Amino acid sequence: MILSGDRLEPRACNGLLVIGDPHVGSRRPGRRKDELWPQPVLAKLEHCVGIANAQDLAVVILGDLFDRPVETDVALKNQLVRILKGFKHRPVVNVGNHDIRHMTLTDGDSLALLGLCDVVDVVAASAPVAAYRIGERRIGIGMTPYGQDIPTDIRGSFTDVDWQAWFSHHDIAFEGGYPGAVPPFAVEGCDLLVNGHIHKTQKSVTAGRTRWMNPGNITRQSVDLVDHVPRAWILGADGSLSPQPLPFQADVFDLTGRMVEAADEAAVAQAVESAFVTLLQAETATELKRSGDGAILRDEIETRFSAGEASDAVRAIVRSLLDEAVERHART
Repeated sequence: MILSGDRLEPRACNGLLVIGDPHVGSRRPGRRKDELWPQPVLAKLEHCVGIANAQDLAVVILGDLFDRPVETDVALKNQLVRILKGFKHRPVVNVGNHDIRHMTLTDGDSLALLGLCDVVDVVAASAPVAAYRIGERRIGIGMTPYGQDIPTDIRGSFTDVDWQAWFSHHDIAFEGGYPGAVPPFAVEGCDLLVNGHIHKTQKSVTAGRTRWMNPGNITRQSVDLVDHVPRAWILGADGSLSPQPLPFQADVFDLTGRMVEAADEAAVAQAVESAFVTLLQAETATELKRSGDGAILRDEIETRFSAGEASDAVRAIVRSLLDEAVERHART
């Protein structure tokens, strides 16, 4: 079902299993070195099925179920459907930025097909979604897809509930916020707001009565997540989120150009990386749009290399950073 303001029937369960941004896709992220892809992602989802069914947990996916709006690999989509249909409780899925080609979900997006076929319930518009009875307590939950406004007041969304939670997929400034990120704010009537979209697990922030949490992705796509531990989370009747370990291998990234042993070289590398990030902020949006593969910016970098002196390690770092920037641009 695709929900655009509609509500699901009330459900009884022992809690909610919260799954952060799976990013299922046939294209392997650039620095992952897995021989088989996306088997690591599918294995984590299968593990989530086991956790949810064994403990009678309803399921919430925080968005970005797909890595690209249109997944062309039919066999992969069939595997995913088979896994999702294994959940005892049909998953409720928020719409992330990777799930849509336009501003909102359309019939051309792969996620819409799963909703129309009742494989999952897709929340396409910001609204209250369902009430759950967990033991002796009732909770009401709502969702806000990517690109839509998170409400500032949800009082009156549900009647006869003990507390309310909301799920979003947004740029939220937890610690170390970045330009354009929205600081956590008080949502009237909301006790807990759980956010997707941000890949790393974040420390919770409380604004007014609203506690904001960001569990992080179950899929590590980029090298900045090398220390991130993929987990699912159980939302209990008391509003707490308990981490559930998922199977993963630590050494899955090609770190060529990112690991520098010598102390003096590391200092140079850090300075170069900082300068390169600044350069990307100023130029990448234009240059990547013009070339698609970063060729224009790459030519400029190589020209500067040929005109000056830079060690092999520093050159490797700069080139790897450009490759990573191009890969991220391809996913956005």
